[in-house]
Parts: sequence; structure tokens; C-alpha cells
Amino acid sequence: MTNVPKGSEPTPGAFARAVSEEMRLALTRHRMSGAQLAVKIKRSQSYMSKRLRGEASFSANDVAAACEVLGEDLLRFLTAAVRGMRNP
Repeated sequence: MTNVPKGSEPTPGAFARAVSEEMRLALTRHRMSGAQLAVKIKRSQSYMSKRLRGEASFSANDVAAACEVLGEDLLRFLTAAVRGMRNP
């Protein structure tokens, strides 16, 4: 288990960074800003910005909510993220 100070998040790993990249691509495909998505999934703009920059990890619930808002198939979204890890 990673030793993480209270109030801090662990550094995002390769999969979390790939999810962030895929989220940025999905936002571009749907011509939506991170700020607009944040409002739709009831998160702050700061929360969304940190995750889109790969500084923090998206929660599974937030990925699912974002996919629903964007009309993205969750399984295809996650598959694309995994493929992105293999083809940097």
C-alpha cells in the first residue's frame, strides 16, 4: 500500500494519465470544455482541471458520469485509454 500523507492523493500512474488523455480527446470530439463538463458532473472547475492535466486521478464514478454526459460508451472509452498506454 502506498504511504500517502493525509489530505494528499498519490501521484497518478500510467493508467490514470491515459484516462486523462482519453478524456481530453473525448472533450475535443464533443466540442465541450473541461469547465462545461465539470458543471454537468457537479464538480468544481479546479477539480476537473487537475484531472485533465494528469495531476490527479479521475474516480471511476466521475469517468462513468463523464461518459454518460458525453455520450461515450464506457467500455470503449476505457479500452481506448488502455490502448493509449501501449502506444504513447
